[in-house]
Amino acid sequence: MPFLLIVIIAIALVFDFLNGLHDSSNIVATMISSRALSPQKALIMTALAEFSGPFLFGVAVATTIGSEVVDPAAISSAVIIAALLSAILWNLLTWYFGWPSSTSHALIGGLIGAVAMAAGFDTIHLAGLEKVLIALFLSPVLGLVLGYLVLKAIYFLARGATPKVNTLFKRGQWGTSVALALSHGTNDAQKTMGIMAMAMVTTGYVTEFRVPWWVITLSASAIALGTLAGGWRLIRTLGGRFYKIRPVHAFGSQLTSASIILGAALLGGPVSTTQVVSSAIMGAGSADRVSKVRWTVARDIAVAWVLTIPIAALLAALLYLIIDLFL
Repeated sequence: MPFLLIVIIAIALVFDFLNGLHDSSNIVATMISSRALSPQKALIMTALAEFSGPFLFGVAVATTIGSEVVDPAAISSAVIIAALLSAILWNLLTWYFGWPSSTSHALIGGLIGAVAMAAGFDTIHLAGLEKVLIALFLSPVLGLVLGYLVLKAIYFLARGATPKVNTLFKRGQWGTSVALALSHGTNDAQKTMGIMAMAMVTTGYVTEFRVPWWVITLSASAIALGTLAGGWRLIRTLGGRFYKIRPVHAFGSQLTSASIILGAALLGGPVSTTQVVSSAIMGAGSADRVSKVRWTVARDIAVAWVLTIPIAALLAALLYLIIDLFL
C-alpha cells in the first residue's frame, strides 16, 4: 500500500471520528433530555448501532460521494487531503462553538473547492452534484413537515390516554434511537468510505472504484468511537435550547429522522443528520404550538448551514494550493 494512501486513510479516519463526535448529539440529545436513558447508556447503545449500520444496508452513499460528484480524472491526492482537512477544520470550529452544522456539507464543499482549484469547475458532474444537493437541502424540509405530522398523528392516536403513556414513549425511544443510529452509521460512515475508495484509485492501489470490507470496518469503527466520545456541547443545543423536550417529542422526532435518513441512504443520497434531526425536533415542537420553538436558535443554526459549503469550499481551495506544493 502506498505511503500516501496510508496518510489519506489516516486523515479520513480522523474526519470520520469527528463526524461521530459531532453528530452523536443528533441521536442521543432527545433521548437524554427526555430521561429515556442515561447519557452513558445512550452513547454506548448508539455507538454499537452506528458500527452495525454500514454492514446491514449497503454502500450506495459511498458510491455517490466517491464516483458521481466529480470527474475521477480530476481527483488527486492533494485534492482529497485538502477536502478532508477543510471539513475537519470546519467541524472542529463548529463543535467548539456548539453549532450543529453539517459534516456532509463541509465534505461536499471541500471536494468542490479543491477540485475547482485543481482542474476547474468543468470537472464537477452537475448530475451527481444535483443529486447530492437535492438530498441535502430537501431532507430538512421533510424533517420539519414530517416531524409536525408525526407528532399530530401520535397525539390523535394517544387521545384520552393517561400520563402513564409517557412511559411508553420513553421505552419506545429504545427502538427509535437504535433505528436513528443505524441510519446515521449507514449514511454518514459511507461518506468516509467513498473518500477512502476514491483515494485507493487515485494512488493506483486499485484500478476501479470499489469499497472493500476493511474500508467498511475502519470507517464504521471510527464513527462509532467518535459517537462514544460524545459531543456534549451540541447535545446541550439540540437537547434543550429549542424548547423543553418531553418523551413524546423525542419519540416523534427520532422516528421521523430515522425514516428520512435511512431512506436517503438506501437511495444513495447523502443527507445531513444534523439538519434532519434539528428540523424534526422543531417540527415536533411546533405541533404543540409554533411559539413553543425558540426560532432564534433555529436561525443561528440555519446561518451555519448556509455558510458551511462556501466556507469549506474556499478553505479547501486555499489548502489545495499549499498542499500541492509538497506533493
